[in-house]
Formats: sequence, C-alpha cells, structure tokens
Amino acid sequence: MEKINGKSIFNGIAVGKILFYSKDAGQVKRVKITDTRAEMERYNRAKEKAVDELNAIYAKAVKEVGELNAQVFEVHAMMLEDDTFHDSIQNIIENQHVNAEYAVATTGDNLSAMFAEMEDEYFRARAIDVKDIAERVISILLGKSTSNNIGNEPVIIAAAAGMQIPLAEDLAPSETVQMDKEKLLAFVTRLGSANSHTAILARTMNLPALVGVDIREEWNGKTAVVDGFAGELIIEPDEATLKEMRERQEEVSRNRELLENLKGKEDITRSGKKIKLYANIGGIGDVANVIKNDGAGIGLFRSEFLYLESGDYPSENEQFQAYKTVAENMAGKKVIIRTLDIGADKQVDYFRLEKEENPAMGYRAIRICLDRRDIFKTQLRAIYRASAYGTIGIMFPMIISVNEVRQIKAIVEEVKKELDGQQIQYGSVELGIMIETPAAVMISDLLAEEVDFFSIGTNDLTQYTLAIDRQNSRLDNIYDARHEAILRMIRMVVDNGHKHNIWVGICGELGADLNLTKEFIRMGIDELSVSPGAILPIRKIIRETE
Repeated sequence: MEKINGKSIFNGIAVGKILFYSKDAGQVKRVKITDTRAEMERYNRAKEKAVDELNAIYAKAVKEVGELNAQVFEVHAMMLEDDTFHDSIQNIIENQHVNAEYAVATTGDNLSAMFAEMEDEYFRARAIDVKDIAERVISILLGKSTSNNIGNEPVIIAAAAGMQIPLAEDLAPSETVQMDKEKLLAFVTRLGSANSHTAILARTMNLPALVGVDIREEWNGKTAVVDGFAGELIIEPDEATLKEMRERQEEVSRNRELLENLKGKEDITRSGKKIKLYANIGGIGDVANVIKNDGAGIGLFRSEFLYLESGDYPSENEQFQAYKTVAENMAGKKVIIRTLDIGADKQVDYFRLEKEENPAMGYRAIRICLDRRDIFKTQLRAIYRASAYGTIGIMFPMIISVNEVRQIKAIVEEVKKELDGQQIQYGSVELGIMIETPAAVMISDLLAEEVDFFSIGTNDLTQYTLAIDRQNSRLDNIYDARHEAILRMIRMVVDNGHKHNIWVGICGELGADLNLTKEFIRMGIDELSVSPGAILPIRKIIRETE
C-alpha cells in the first residue's frame, strides 16, 4: 500500500481501478504544401465542425452541470473565432507553406505557453482551454474521434505526461463533461488548478478529485482510493484500509440521504432564530438547481454573465426577459440581482476596457456603472420592469463611499420616474450594497442609513484586507479566509447593520464554510447565500444550533 498526497478539489471517497487517460489527437507532422488557399479552406471546415461540436457539448453540459458551468464551452467556441488564434494559423500556413494540423498545433502551443507563464493564476488556468480547442481542431483535421469513451467499468481517471503512454497532463473541461458519469468515479492529475474549469465541473458533479499528484506509470490498472477529505491517493490499499474507505463511502451516502429529508424544513435554530438560506446563481439555467436543493431564495444573481455570454451590450428587453424568467420561476421567493460586476478577472471585449496593472483594484463594477450611466440605467430599467413579476432586490458591488450610494439612489429615482411616465408597472424593490472593501466595513454605520440590507462579499473582502490576490496559488499558504481580521469585520458590519434595523447576509465563499456556520449565527447574521449544493448541509447545522 502506498499513499500519495495531492490537492483536493472535492471532498468525497472513490474506490476503483485506475485508468490512464490518453488523448487520441494523433501525431502532428510538419508537411510542406503548395496550395495554401486549399489548406486554409480545410482548416476553416474543421473549425466550423469544432464549433458545432462545442455547441452540442454546451447543450449536454447545461443539463448536467447547469448554465453557469456550461458557459466555458461557449467561450471555447468564441476562442476559435478569435482573431489572434485565426491570424496566427493563417500566417503559419501562408508564410511557411505547411499543413493546417501543424499550424494549429504550433498556435495552440504558443498561446498555451503564453498563458502558462502569466503571473495571474486565473490566466494560467486558461492554458488548458487553449490546448483543448487546438486539440479538438487537430483531431477533426486528422479524422480522429473526439469522443471520450472510458470503457464499461467504473474507473478513476489519471492524467499525466512524460510517459510511454501518450497521456494528458490535465483534463480539459470538454473531456470531463463528455465522459460517462456512471463510469467516472474520480480523477487525479499531475497538473491542474483549483481555479480551472475542470475543477469547477468536478465540484458541480460531486466528483472526488486530486490535482498535483506525482503520477507513476505502473499504477495503470491498479486498485486505488481517492480520499478527497484527506487529499490522498492510496495505491493498492490493504484490506483494513479498503474496508474503512468503503464504510466512509456508505457514511457519506447516508448523510446525503439524511440531508434529503431536510427539504421543506425551516431554516431555524433551536432557540427560534430564523436564517434566510439563499443560493448564488449565474443564469436562468441554475434556477432548477436552487429549486432542487430547496433554496429559500436567490441571494446573488451574478448579472454580469448576461454580458459575458453576449457579443454586444445586452438590450433592456434581453435583460428584462432573463430577470423576469428567474423571478417567475422562483414563485415569489426573493431574487437579489447584483448589478454588473465586470473588470478584474471578468473582461468583456466590447466594453473596450484599457489594460490595468492591478485590475482587481481598478476600473470595475459600480465604478464602471456610475461612469457609463446609459449602461447602468438600461440594466436598472430591466430589473425594475421584472420586479412586477416577482420579489426582487438589487445590490450594488464594490462600494467604498456614502456618496456612491447616494448617486445610485438618484439614478434609481430617475429610472422609476421614466417608468412612471411610460406607465410601466414595477414592484417594491429592496436596495442593498455589497460589503467587500475595508472602506465599506469601516463606514458601515453610515452606509446602513442609506440602504435596506448589506451582503458581505467575503472573497474580495479577504483579498483586499490581507493584500493577497486570491487567485495567486503561490500565496495559498498564507491566504486565510478565516483570518481573525475578517471575522472581526463581519461582526462590525452585522452590529452596524442591526443598529439601523437592516438585515445583513454573506454571499461569498465563506458563507458555505460549515465550520463557521454556528459562529455566523452567534454573530447575528440574518442570511447566508451559497452554491445550491451547500444549502442542505448548512440547513442541518442551522437546525442543530441553539
């Protein structure tokens, strides 16, 4: 028996045989050609087929992992149409007089290497996306299959490179989604990141997964255990270990069944304090998961995904239809829409934002909205129109001053006046702000006089307070979302909010930390908004708390 450490992506237990995953793109050779126009036409046909395949994968992914997680495949299709990708391939074919396969492989390698060298962890994680789309096109050009058949038996997929078997170093998102979920027990990779799209998909699909594992070729076909709780891969476990792991598997399964029994129960402590247990979503497709997990409402609708998935500014009517659909589907339960939060790691080409040295602290979120008021008013009109069809609240991100809030409220009044003049109906809308900057924390007593609620965004609050980029893996060892400074800030915000009779919630990742749920209740938190899958485990703790 041998134990190997890795970085856990999802806490679960999987027991099965290891299957080494190899790509079937085929070997790419450099071939001289004479007819460059015909070769470009050949590439364009392959690219069109690749886009069709990605659209089909997107449709499959929407059903299995939700609209938010499926959007990566729309992004892949857009990357295929990107001028940088296309122009590089065309340049290589026409100037070097070489085959399309070689041009695509070279472009994929060059762009992937460029991303991999970037300091920002988010962009480094995009290297695998570039390789994924390049390999898809190459497979089509070579007439190879792009399906991901992993056999008839349940297996643990292993991915690494530098061996006799031509293995992948990481799993691409499209590969993960296309694998048979009944046969995929878990996966382990030598490379990979907790921020990669594949890691996100693993969490969504409840797949135990480890990255950063030093994989060895002799493991192929051997029985193994992936222990996502301990971050361990156990090769050829002995009988005692195997028995223990299977018992833990059964315990995890029993706990899930017990959680199912909590559906329909109130989110209330034993002492009678009610907690609003809401869900975070990124689009219409995620609402089904909220309903499935019995969310009491939606505490964070990330509206920027309407912009990220669009080739141009979404119209008022397009936004209205999205907000209206979510409000109607939630059947009167509260839906809190966060206004546009782009910038930092969420770039939209048609906004034409200038490159910034430190985008996380730059031109983003409410700063863009107050500067480009036509965009802001379009979104507000759409939200207010949708409020006639359900219970809607609005919250504004990245607030640092009372003056910003007063400007926002003045613009809201302009929008309401316009709608009144056009005799367009709208409902009663709560207005709140996100507390995600130290400045907002320190003046939360003043901000509380201006709004109906606070929602604490712990992700940004942590990085701004600790001066640590939360996507920089080099600083993982000192990044501490439970830092006492963060907990004190949360207490301060709750106290200041309650002094002015407004409710206070948490919508950041820390809200789903089961080790802190009781502490948040003791602090007086009124609402927790988390991923849909975290709702029932938190409900269990709430109901067990005095």
